Amino acid sequence: MSEPNSVPWWRDAVIYQVYPRSFADGDGDGMGDLPGITARLPHLAALGVDAVWLSPVYPSPQKDAGYDVADYRGIEAMFGTLDDFGRLSERAHELGLRVVMDLVPNHTSADHAWFRAALAAGPGSPERARYLFRAGDGDAPPNSWRSVFGGPAWTRVEDGSWYLHLFDSSQPDLDWTNPEVVAEFEDVLRFWLDRGVDGFRIDVAHGLVKAEGLPEWDHDQALLNGSAATGERPPMWDQEGVHEVYRGWRRVLDAYPGDRMLVAEAWVTPPERLARYLRSDEMHQAFNFDYLRAPWRATELRAVITSTLAAHETVGAPATWVLSNHDVVRHASRLGYPAGQEPTSGVGPDDPQPDAELGLRRARAATTFMLALPGGAYVYQGEELGLPEVTTLPAEVRQDPSFARTNGEDTGRDGCRVPIPWEGGEPSYGFGPGPASWLPQPELWGRLSVAAQTGVTGSTLELYRTLIALRRELHLGRGTLRWDEIDGGDVLAYTSADVLVVANLGPDPVAVPAGATLLVASGDLDAGRVPTDTAAWFRLP
Repeated sequence: MSEPNSVPWWRDAVIYQVYPRSFADGDGDGMGDLPGITARLPHLAALGVDAVWLSPVYPSPQKDAGYDVADYRGIEAMFGTLDDFGRLSERAHELGLRVVMDLVPNHTSADHAWFRAALAAGPGSPERARYLFRAGDGDAPPNSWRSVFGGPAWTRVEDGSWYLHLFDSSQPDLDWTNPEVVAEFEDVLRFWLDRGVDGFRIDVAHGLVKAEGLPEWDHDQALLNGSAATGERPPMWDQEGVHEVYRGWRRVLDAYPGDRMLVAEAWVTPPERLARYLRSDEMHQAFNFDYLRAPWRATELRAVITSTLAAHETVGAPATWVLSNHDVVRHASRLGYPAGQEPTSGVGPDDPQPDAELGLRRARAATTFMLALPGGAYVYQGEELGLPEVTTLPAEVRQDPSFARTNGEDTGRDGCRVPIPWEGGEPSYGFGPGPASWLPQPELWGRLSVAAQTGVTGSTLELYRTLIALRRELHLGRGTLRWDEIDGGDVLAYTSADVLVVANLGPDPVAVPAGATLLVASGDLDAGRVPTDTAAWFRLP
């Protein structure tokens, strides 16, 4: 538990997401692993972040890059062992970094012992009651639900029954109305909390519970709360029952010392519905995908920030801010498209390509603007290097299941998952000692590596280090936001903790109040004015 009157660490933390396959390879097999991550933790400490969040490292057949979990109490052999995890956790804590695990409760892998037992036990058995098995309509599935990855959300087994999988057919959905499922995951939480884990990111947190009777929903599937066709909430997302699940989890975490936290990946709109996950007896944080998806226009960004802060204030929870993750186009490329046309996924070699220079300039400005906002912030590995989306991966190297299940119509998420560069050149830019990495890295990785940017004035890496250090020094994450008006058109300006933050999204440089002293800027100023696609922090007189 926190000390009286202290601020829980997670309320204003900067948390760094590690995608383990692509962060650092310790043994040379081309795949990132826990020893590789441990060896590179000093980079995160030097960056100044507060915690490291690990995407799944559990035993898994890797049909969906680890989001198909076969055992929630172990470590996948290609990543290492439980002892390796213990060493990672110990080293992180020595460096002042907290450790957040990824938890995947909506579904298991088809290789999970429970699902194997369910197939063996047959219809009507307690083993099958852990999952959503149903009888079909003749030779047709129980309903018309679609998979997020494309195709039907039902697969038939030998005895004629069908099981639900909102994602890949190798990821059967659990039945969260079953008390055995509830008890199992509370025990999984304790397993990792007992090993010193400081928090959990909850995958598909708005899933888990489905509407009673699994009513018909004959629309293309998406993670979003609502259908473009009807505007209604689908029966598989954001159901009331999820909140009771998280109340139970909160009770588990509250029994441990040290302000353990839960953060929801909940693709829920509007902000008022997202805030319901953050009531005082549920989650601590939730990702703000409305902010991530907002176009590079001042009006829309201001509206999202205002509505987010207002909704979170009703439940006393901090907002969170994020621009990139392992599921979306990196913002250094996403922002290289015209405002309002930014893609969030699926950029391939045959698609319109981003303006790389424009994208990086805007990405630096967007990050500078974001890291002064009140609340918590998330950074995706490699964005501190200004890494772009790798849009030129050929079909034969792509591994995202959405690419295969849609016959390439959905390019998938591999472009944001390419292993990051540390130093040197080919074959893997310091990613590991082996001859290659699991996804090919482009030639430009050499000049974007950690070594190439360290100590270089104006580099994206040094900008991130400066922003995070100033954010902590000035307690910006704990401040409140007051919008300011600055002449110049498409401009965002706010004051937080006596710091004026200005982002110019318009075509002409804008002036700032007389006497304002520059603290940091995403790019060079123009005779004291903030140029287009640039953001800056100023100390007010």
